[in-house]
Amino acid sequence: MPKAKRPLRLPEGDDPAGMAALTRDFLEWMRSRNYSEATVVNRTAYLRRFAAWCADRGVTQPREVTRPILERYQRYLYHYRRPSGEPISFRSQAVQITAVRTFFRYLTRANHVLYNPGSDLELPRVERRLPRAILTISEVERVLAQPDLKDAYGLRDRAILEVLYSSGLRRKEIVGLSLYDLDHERGTLMVRQGKGKKDRMVPIGARALAWVEKYLAEVRPSLVIEPDRGYVFLTMYGDPLSVSWLTDRVREYVEESGVGKKGSCHLFRHTMATLMLEGGADLRFIQEMLGHADPKTTQVYTLVSIKKLQAVHAATHPGASLERPPTTPLEATHEADHHLLVATLAAEAAEDEEG
Repeated sequence: MPKAKRPLRLPEGDDPAGMAALTRDFLEWMRSRNYSEATVVNRTAYLRRFAAWCADRGVTQPREVTRPILERYQRYLYHYRRPSGEPISFRSQAVQITAVRTFFRYLTRANHVLYNPGSDLELPRVERRLPRAILTISEVERVLAQPDLKDAYGLRDRAILEVLYSSGLRRKEIVGLSLYDLDHERGTLMVRQGKGKKDRMVPIGARALAWVEKYLAEVRPSLVIEPDRGYVFLTMYGDPLSVSWLTDRVREYVEESGVGKKGSCHLFRHTMATLMLEGGADLRFIQEMLGHADPKTTQVYTLVSIKKLQAVHAATHPGASLERPPTTPLEATHEADHHLLVATLAAEAAEDEEG
């Protein structure tokens, strides 16, 4: 069964100058500025934790918060242990402190407090971890071969795995994929409202597209329930897939393949990007497919044309065509880009898990 979504519980309190009321104002301000609902939900949780910590120490209004108080809260997060005994990662600590700093920046600009006590607060240094595993081409094929093609749901799952491998979509992007986002003639798919509420167009290989077309012709008609909302991949009840279900399903196939590596949707995202880089793709084209800015400068680079991006994808992705091309070793000139890319993807995966 899909996991229930985390409920959005707003802080409680009637004091108009209190932590709860001003937190609610801040969250409404975020919505009015078109922040994603996921960001609002996460910051709600982080600010509830901060408000509860302050209340335990007799601090009930933001104007009572000082720089030393925030530093104490930062030390509290560092020493905090989950029920399992595990500490909060430095990345999570940084995200939670950033939420508090942003909250006080809003309060300062809205004249609720005279100054921002967190303006110069130093964030924890976030480690840059490499992915735990990346699949080889033969290992990918073993995972792709796991779904039972005699079963309708197995055919659906094979199409999902092929899209993950071909286009490197995030799990939320797979779940939200619409029939109208697929362009069979051009061999592309449109990712709408991806991370940061940004649209992007990416290539989809001929093999992946062939599996999707087979699923659409042979399986989806028996799953859809009117009115058809247009989602590509459906459950047995005609509903769109949930993110948690997709994560668990892909993880099961990876484990059943016996490749000896752990991972789920992001494992395919890492693998796609790494294999394209090893095939000679320029880092800029891969970043365009992944949907994020240059990790070295964090600046928005010039968007490449979809035609050129398709050509690079077809020439460098081992699963882009119906015939498997020969593999080429990673050249020394690409090693720096390779390490930078996998580190960026690992950070993205960690952030996705925290969210």
